[in-house]
Amino acid sequence: MSSRPATVAPPTRAAKPAPRRRGPPTTPQTHPVEVRAARRTDLKAIAAIDHAISGEERHAYWLQVFRRYGSGEHRDSRFLVAVAEGTVIGLIVGEVRDWEFGSPPCGWIFGIEVDPAVRQRGVGELLLNAIAAQFRRAGARTIRTVLQRENTLILSFFRGQGMMAGPLLSLEMDIDN
Repeated sequence: MSSRPATVAPPTRAAKPAPRRRGPPTTPQTHPVEVRAARRTDLKAIAAIDHAISGEERHAYWLQVFRRYGSGEHRDSRFLVAVAEGTVIGLIVGEVRDWEFGSPPCGWIFGIEVDPAVRQRGVGELLLNAIAAQFRRAGARTIRTVLQRENTLILSFFRGQGMMAGPLLSLEMDIDN
């Protein structure tokens, strides 16, 4: 992470998204954004962001995610949050794996969410850069993710950050029959 804090405007539900630009986010009223490890006390805010995006109440799910990726029990797991003025405004979850199909250590991103009120202000980019730095320190040189084809918002975000189709192909089978 940079020694200079990034800035973002405070969350406002009626705010029009700021235009996308390179470099640290700048708005008339800016606040420093800290990216840090998620804490159990962040779970209510994390679930609220998820609810704003998905429309679902999933507190139990986020507790389970925190236990697996944020508890510190798994050395290569990461659960980070972006915080502005004491409020969680985004999150990213992932881990370094090195066993899939004989691949060298690779950072996998399982989820990234940013409060809709502060989107297009660099928060997602800050989160991605922070987890990438941690993956690099853990020995990974590549980041991968899997997402649903119809999720064009997150697909556009990842492509905008330089991600592209990789060498692996996702396959699945219905086992309910």
